[in-house]
Order: sequence, then structure tokens, then C-alpha cells
Amino acid sequence: PSPLPSLPPSLPLSAAMAPVSEGKALALGLLAGIGAAGLTLAVAAWYRRRREAEGSLGGWSGLPGRPWAPRQGQGDVADKLDGLIRSLEELKSEVRSLKETVPRVYRELGQAGTARGARKRSSPGHTASRKRKKVEWGSDDGAADVAATGQASLSSEEVESERGYITAHTDTEEDSEEDKLKRCTVNSAFETSVSGAHEGSGTNDFDLLMQKADKLHGLMAEKNEGYLLLLEKKDQFRDKVEFLWRLARAYSDMHDITPDLEDKQNYAMNGKELAVDAVNLGPESADSHMWLAIICGHLSGYGSVQTKIKYGFLFKEHIDKAIELRPQDPKLFYLLGRWCYAASQLSWIERKVAAALFGEPPNSTIQDALQCFLKVEEIQTRYSKANYVYLTKCYKELGQNTNAQTWCDMAVSFPDIIEDQETQEELENLVSVLKQ
Repeated sequence: PSPLPSLPPSLPLSAAMAPVSEGKALALGLLAGIGAAGLTLAVAAWYRRRREAEGSLGGWSGLPGRPWAPRQGQGDVADKLDGLIRSLEELKSEVRSLKETVPRVYRELGQAGTARGARKRSSPGHTASRKRKKVEWGSDDGAADVAATGQASLSSEEVESERGYITAHTDTEEDSEEDKLKRCTVNSAFETSVSGAHEGSGTNDFDLLMQKADKLHGLMAEKNEGYLLLLEKKDQFRDKVEFLWRLARAYSDMHDITPDLEDKQNYAMNGKELAVDAVNLGPESADSHMWLAIICGHLSGYGSVQTKIKYGFLFKEHIDKAIELRPQDPKLFYLLGRWCYAASQLSWIERKVAAALFGEPPNSTIQDALQCFLKVEEIQTRYSKANYVYLTKCYKELGQNTNAQTWCDMAVSFPDIIEDQETQEELENLVSVLKQ
């Protein structure tokens, strides 16, 4: 006969760590199994007693004069029943062991739950709201301070554990309407303060970055550092207009300080793309239009006459738009004056190319340029040495040498600017010419 399958081993150690609900299910299953096993054991015991009784009658078979002999197949059944009886006796031993283990499991689980609840209630991160809300904290100190303030404002009686233990505030899970209203008010104020802290933190970080970039832009020796600073944050802030035009400005700075001609052109091309993005993202940003115009001015110095004329018209278009948006900016009028002065100096061939490309050549004159430079002085007196140099050049070309000398003397009164060698050299040439 084939042996009976082995019965399951005793309760493993890992069951001691199961949740209480799983322990209850296990106990109910064991009780059901014990009932079925008991019924089977009773049947087997009855059969065994009857067989022993029949054996004591000297082999009575139920018929007179004939000894008892097992019928065909009954021997196999008897052997199987003997095996079943032995297995059931082993099962009784296992059940006895389980009955001793289950209470111990309950005690251990109860002790573990109590210790965990105590740790949760005493931990600094234990939340005060009945419905736990996940807040993703950053590393900003300001947000941490607000979080600490919000938690300190809650009553210690309202604190409960993660598992929903009843608080010291009440002996039941039911809260009064007044208590619920108070808790909602506190939670709303806390969440608002946290949200404001995060928004304020992000804004402050961005503002600090912009301020540092502006400071580095104003120092010739630090322009490269300012460029690298903004380039590092390109992916993070490329959706902000204020960042894009500053990065375009940094590319313009790199164009100015780089000696290699090819590198200059590459910096200008990359800066133009960023400036175009800034204008598209914020068409009402005067700075975006201004730096796009300045970089177009850089690019007009590379390539053919057609390229020069094309970028010259783009320069004029965006400077006009910037002035429309910010009409009291002296730098914008200075740049417009530079464009008017350059347009007045175009050669005959360049004018013909401009007429072919755009229908008419630039018609600006020295007088137009002069009015722009005077407007700069009107908006801000002593704006720059370069503005005085161009006022001198305009008056000289108009034949007004007395006025030219006046503005030249005012330019000389400015301290020398080492960074602006081109302006300094032009001024020295004008001083020499006017002395003749």
C-alpha cells in the first residue's frame, strides 16, 4: 500500500511576526481542522475496537462452524486504516503543540504593537492630523522652520499614532463638530504656510541667482563665471523669461571677451537662439528684445553684405520694440543712436543690397543719431563716456566743432575705463583731430 502523505510541520517561527488579523485566521483554521480530525479519529477508533472484539471471539466469521477470514480487499483496507490511525495520533500531537503556540503568538504580537505605538507617539515625526497627508519636504531651512512652527501650534492632546490609536483628547473615535472644525482650521493654516514656504523658497533661490548673475555681468573679470553659473541652471530655468534673456546676455559677454573669431561667432549664434526663445516666451519683455537686438548687432559683423543688412534690420526692429515697452531707458536710446550712426555710414553697395532685400535702404542720418544721443543725456546725465564720444563724433561730422569740443571735454572728464579700450582709443583720436 502507498504511504500516506506527510502532515504539515509545526508552526514556523515567522508566524510569530504575522499581523493579528492573520493570527485570528490561523486559529479559526486550526479549530476547523481539529474538528474534522476528531471525527475521523472517532471512526477509526470504533473500527479498531470492533476488529479487536472479533479477534477475541476466536475468529468468528458470522457463520456457525466457519472460522473468520478477511474477505478479498479487506486486508488492504485494514492496513490503510492502521496507517491512518497512526497519522491521526501524530496529528493530535501537532494540534496540542499548536494550541500551546497560538496564545504565545498573541501575547508577542500584542507586546510588539504596544511598543510600536509608543514609539510612534513619542517620535518627532509623528503627525497630528487624523487623516495623514504626505508632504514632500525639501532641504530649505525656511520650509523646515514653518513646519516646526505649524507642528508646535497643535495641542499635544490631539496627537495620535499611525495605527489610529485613540488620542488622549477623547475616549472614543467620535469627535465633536467643534473639534473637527478646529482641527481642519489648524491643518489648513499649516498646509497654507508650508505651500507658501515652498513657493517663497523657490522664488528666493531664483531671485538670488538672478542678482548674482547681474553682479557678475557688471564685472569684466567675472563675466566668464556668470556665464558658467547660468549655463549650469539652463535645464532647470529655461522656461523663465528672466533667466533666458540673462543667459543670452552671458553669451553676448562671452562673445566680447573671447579673442578667437570662430568662438565669437558661435557664442553669438547660441545667444541669438536663447534670445529668440525669450522673446517668444515673453514678448512683452523689453530686456529680451534688447539683448536679441544686441546679439544681432554682433552677428552683422560676420559673413556677407546680405548678412550684415539682414541682422541690421532685425536690430532696428527689436530696439524699437524695446523702446516701446520701456521708453525711459537711456541704454535703449544709446543703442538706437549707434544703429542710426552706422546706417548713415553705409556704402553705396550696401545701400543697393538693402534696397534689393527690403525694398528700401536704411534712411537714417547723422541728425537722427544725434537726437538719440541727446535723448540719452536728457534721461540720465553723464550716462556714459561712450555716449559723449558719439555726441562728439556727430557734432564733428555736422561741422559744429565748438559743440564737438564741448562734448569731447566732457568725455575726457570721465575716468579711464580699462575694459572699454575701443571707446578710449576713439576718444584719443577725437582729441587729436579737434586740436588741429
